[in-house]
Amino acid sequence: MFPESLETDALVLEQFREERVDVFELYDRFAEGSEGTEDVFEYVPQEPYTSVKAARDPLIEAERSWDEAEAAQYAVYTADDTLAGYTGLFPEWDRRMARIGFLLGKQYWGNGYAGECATALIDLALDRLDLEVVAIDHAAGNERSKRAIEKVIDVRGGQYDGVLRNWLPIGDEVADHHRYTITREQYQRTGRDE
Repeated sequence: MFPESLETDALVLEQFREERVDVFELYDRFAEGSEGTEDVFEYVPQEPYTSVKAARDPLIEAERSWDEAEAAQYAVYTADDTLAGYTGLFPEWDRRMARIGFLLGKQYWGNGYAGECATALIDLALDRLDLEVVAIDHAAGNERSKRAIEKVIDVRGGQYDGVLRNWLPIGDEVADHHRYTITREQYQRTGRDE
């Protein structure tokens, strides 16, 4: 149902599965105590990996979700085939919408990669999967994600919907999130569905 790979100008997105992703590379990129890891996980509802097995478990779950059409998760590779992070499209079929999420290693911030991931997944959702709405959000205070999301929303014709109060538990707190959406109609007006 989902394409096994997607390409952008600077990235290749490959299905997030054990056969493709080197679990040791994934662990090294997002292990507890690795350089930049504290910043990477500051605004996400996930903890850094504490073992290689902890890095492998999401790969197994992502493959199950893929097979059951619950999620299309992708490893994000740079042009030199280095793992930069991962991203995902999470359809809610009964609501005809999908959510987008991504996690990139700190050394890959500021290169436009988050925007490229989001754009590829918006195109997938609205072109190929025939969904009606794509939502993307960021935790309050996450200014980097805010800027990346706002750029994509502006180009793809979407809108800011508002604040979702106490939306997502992160550590011991429940964070507010800022939500943005793009409807099929907005997307088509930008001419991006051709």
